[in-house]
Amino acid sequence: MQSNGITNANSSDLASRHELTPRQIVAELDKYIIGQGDAKKSVAIALRNRWRRLNAPEEMRDEIMPNNIIMIGPTGVGKTEIARRLARLAGAPFLKIEATKFTEVGYVGRDVESMIRDLCDIAISMVRDEHTESVQERARSMTEERILDHLIPASGSSDTGTGFLLKTTETGTENDADRDLRERTREKFREKLRRGDLDEREIEIEVTSDQSPMLQVFGPMGMEEMGVNLQDLFGNLGGRKRKKRRVPIAEARELLTQEEAQKLIDMDKVTREAIQRVEQSGIVFIDEIDKVASRSASGRSGPDVSREGVQRDLLPIVEGSAVMTKYGMVKTDHILFVASGAFHVSKPSDLIPELQGRFPIRVELTSLDEEDFFKILMQPKNALLKQYQALLRSEGVEITFTDDAVRKIAGIAAEVNEQIENIGARRLHTILTTLLEDILYDVPDSMDLAEINIDEATVTTRLASIVEDRDLSHYIL
Repeated sequence: MQSNGITNANSSDLASRHELTPRQIVAELDKYIIGQGDAKKSVAIALRNRWRRLNAPEEMRDEIMPNNIIMIGPTGVGKTEIARRLARLAGAPFLKIEATKFTEVGYVGRDVESMIRDLCDIAISMVRDEHTESVQERARSMTEERILDHLIPASGSSDTGTGFLLKTTETGTENDADRDLRERTREKFREKLRRGDLDEREIEIEVTSDQSPMLQVFGPMGMEEMGVNLQDLFGNLGGRKRKKRRVPIAEARELLTQEEAQKLIDMDKVTREAIQRVEQSGIVFIDEIDKVASRSASGRSGPDVSREGVQRDLLPIVEGSAVMTKYGMVKTDHILFVASGAFHVSKPSDLIPELQGRFPIRVELTSLDEEDFFKILMQPKNALLKQYQALLRSEGVEITFTDDAVRKIAGIAAEVNEQIENIGARRLHTILTTLLEDILYDVPDSMDLAEINIDEATVTTRLASIVEDRDLSHYIL
């Protein structure tokens, strides 16, 4: 029996990807994102609800709609990072797109349906990679046999390549002794191949050419999809082109393994699974949605009309509709949409009422203070200080930061954000780049430099004059 376009087995497979509890999801998000507890809690519940829906009675699955989320807060406070980490936890197809990329139907530009087509492409790539990984062992085994065929050609073969054609009888056939010798020789070369002894030897292989005619179609809504289909059509005329290449065995192994893996993959199955993932667990993050909100409730004209047109085009996608893609029709009913915006000039109520209703969960993210910056620099797995330590470690240099130095950096970031423009945690990137610029420049030429310690005095010396000069800090920080 089939429900919601997926079988029970596929439903169970999808459901298994969402087994984390909300508390566990928040704990995972805490490893990368500081603060914003309300936002983390909301997205954790939304993700868990998807697992709950897939485990609900079949007759209820179609009735349970996702609770789309709109996150409101200044730039650089973690809105995008929350959505991105959420998608990784879910193992779900994820697309981040700016609302400003779209234009109203009838105008030159991208239509809102293209986000679903892009999401499908991401899902296809994700599932294909998973299937490729699952057949890697078989593909490597088949590649090994192909390379051995080049080194030890079959009896009577006219393709000696760089191999060793063993003697045959006058009739061109092998006797038992020749056959036994061939097998023993083949096994010896198999051992050498696996040890890497033959990696530098060159052989000539035939591979599928990746080059295909470029075809681009410009036009109104739907024409970009036609362009893709036309390219597929013309690209397949005359079959896939093959070309011969002479490469080292190490490179040949990689090329042939990829080719053998593609032969083992059932692309129809990949497409079906990818579409199921899009429809059942896809996540679309629409950034800068405040940029398509009208500036005022009355007297709309000019750009405001176009913004409202984008909202009206977006509405049926978020509400649930069928979008035509090159992989077939895709239903958007159960795709989770997460929107975000700073809403400095406009406010959420400036969105058209129908669209507001499709984002029932609103979460306000707070601005970051000095303590938040200190934690951001120190605690996350991908903390900025850890990133710079890894970069310099590649040069054989160990850099350390005292707690006082980190607090000074955090204080400067908070001060500059307050005095000039609040760009959130992104301020830390520019401050650290300025602080470490000379070090990053000089390290490769300083062969005797092994350790660097950054203390509060160093931070003050390098950054104080910049912070004091308001005009200069506007450009540098």
